[in-house]
Amino acid sequence: MAGIAAPNSCVAAGPEVAEAIAEIMGVKIEAKEPDIARPGCYFGVQDADLKYIYDGLDDCRAAALLGGGMKVCTIGCLGLGTCQKVCPFDAITMGPQGLPVVHEDKCTGCGTCERVCPKHIINLSSVTRRIMREYTTEECTTPCQRSCPAGIDIREYIRQISLGNFHRSVQVIKERNPFPAIIGRICPRPCELDCRRNFIDEPVAINYLKRFAADFERQSGERILPYKAPLSGRAIAVVGGGVEGLSTAFFAARLGHRVTVYDANPKLGGLLRSAIARERLPEDILDWDIEGILEMGVEAETGTVMGKDFTLNTLLRQGVDAVFLASGGWDSRMVRKSVMDIESPIPGTYMMVDLLSLAGKDREMFTCPPEVTIFGGGKLALEAAKICRESGAEKITLLYREDLQHSAISDADVEILGAEGLDIWYDTAIQCLRGEEDRLVELDTVNIKTRETTTITAQNLIIATGRFPELIFIESKSEESENGDPGDRPLRWEAATPYKQPAFKDEVGLFAEGDVMADYSAAIKAIGAGRRAAASLQQMMYGIEPSLTEHVITPQSFVQNVDQVESVTACQRQIMPLCSGQELAACGEIERGFNGEMARAEASRCLQCGLICYEQFAGNEERKNAVVP
Repeated sequence: MAGIAAPNSCVAAGPEVAEAIAEIMGVKIEAKEPDIARPGCYFGVQDADLKYIYDGLDDCRAAALLGGGMKVCTIGCLGLGTCQKVCPFDAITMGPQGLPVVHEDKCTGCGTCERVCPKHIINLSSVTRRIMREYTTEECTTPCQRSCPAGIDIREYIRQISLGNFHRSVQVIKERNPFPAIIGRICPRPCELDCRRNFIDEPVAINYLKRFAADFERQSGERILPYKAPLSGRAIAVVGGGVEGLSTAFFAARLGHRVTVYDANPKLGGLLRSAIARERLPEDILDWDIEGILEMGVEAETGTVMGKDFTLNTLLRQGVDAVFLASGGWDSRMVRKSVMDIESPIPGTYMMVDLLSLAGKDREMFTCPPEVTIFGGGKLALEAAKICRESGAEKITLLYREDLQHSAISDADVEILGAEGLDIWYDTAIQCLRGEEDRLVELDTVNIKTRETTTITAQNLIIATGRFPELIFIESKSEESENGDPGDRPLRWEAATPYKQPAFKDEVGLFAEGDVMADYSAAIKAIGAGRRAAASLQQMMYGIEPSLTEHVITPQSFVQNVDQVESVTACQRQIMPLCSGQELAACGEIERGFNGEMARAEASRCLQCGLICYEQFAGNEERKNAVVP
């Protein structure tokens, strides 16, 4: 009544009554982070070279129906201020550029502005929304941002460097990248291939600027951490302390969950620690970024192997709400010199390479239950089936993603093995695994052509790839499991994959096109996969099937773009200073990095693009002459 309660407070009474109501409804109360409206357009109508004249119109929705959009951009802000007029809390004003300005101290996240904006330019934003979101065709994205596997807001962090606000630049980078110092040294830089300065001279040194910002943080001695959502009270276990596992842990912690990373190696980092020359990636740089993830509240237990030192069953029994597997495979085992052991982090699941190279030589190392499923492998699957049969299997099912016409096996190959107890399925992928305790029980398969699903029993699963798939495990809930003492019943679980990367959104099942068959070709791709895994974990824990948003941008999506730029003067790219061979021992790494003057000069080359808009050279000159705050 007095207007002093928070917008998300219980209107019935205090928190005790809210908890009682939640219990009656069968739900639980969790803290909610605030939603704040955020504009998503960078250039006002008056800055456009070509613009519509809205004579007699004062509402963006009417202008959109008649004109379509700002200048030739189909999604640009129309600048008539309808969002300002409808805001019930006077939290929006139209700024000098003709773009909405949100006053965060007044905004309650009611969403009125979002609902009336005909171009989806102004949207609600929060930590959770920013982590969960995939870029869509309905929003303004830059060419470099679209080509970055992690989706970093490159335009904004470079703008902050050009303004001398290096602290803010680091915050922007860490919104999508927990390893800025590492990636600033080893990234293959696909973003620079799509930089619009390529139309004039050379791309902006995007990755070197990322390294500069990360080095600023490290040299300052002050850890710059991104924002986190309120604590959810939920716990997540991440198995695998490589780039993907640590990225998943980082984003899951930012979503408000308690996260523990388990890794078989004595130190976190995975192949970053073992496969990259120290001259390119010094160990102290690696440790710095990993320590930053731990400072987000992530805990780590090293020297522990899932399936040996702990199991899926023990984790779920200990109150873990979800388990994410990012353990890698044969390559990571080679690093820790464990190639002579058969490992099975997923209950009842083994790599075919172990079966063929180890169990094939020593049959005592492997005993099969009656029902075995073998997934993929071409003709090698028949050899694996022979070993399984000799090791006790009675019913063997072979699953192939290929159709019969493109299969690697022939009738003659099957005749040699013998068809008794052998069942072969083509055009088939695995969609979901289910089990009890530390046992595999059944698989959900899907026909790739018809998308029809079928459940089959399986006590062992043999996979032909050299690594274990990325899977999310949660406890299966049923009416039976909701009642009685949990200790009196077997724990049932199910496992599914995170949603696919947008480029392969129509693929289904394990090891589809675009899925990882060996470790990532670039760490920046693993970071993107880690964020998608954290988003999928969030969805599965709240009973939502992991999926992509509608209108997600893919390489095949039609988005507006330009094939030339005008009124932009050529400007030489800053050259990275290098250490000589004699200086390398003292420097510790080959590249020295930009200093502040070089970084700001290079950042001033950025055209500050939007979807099709960009700053012409005069704007860059103004930023060059700006005073460092």
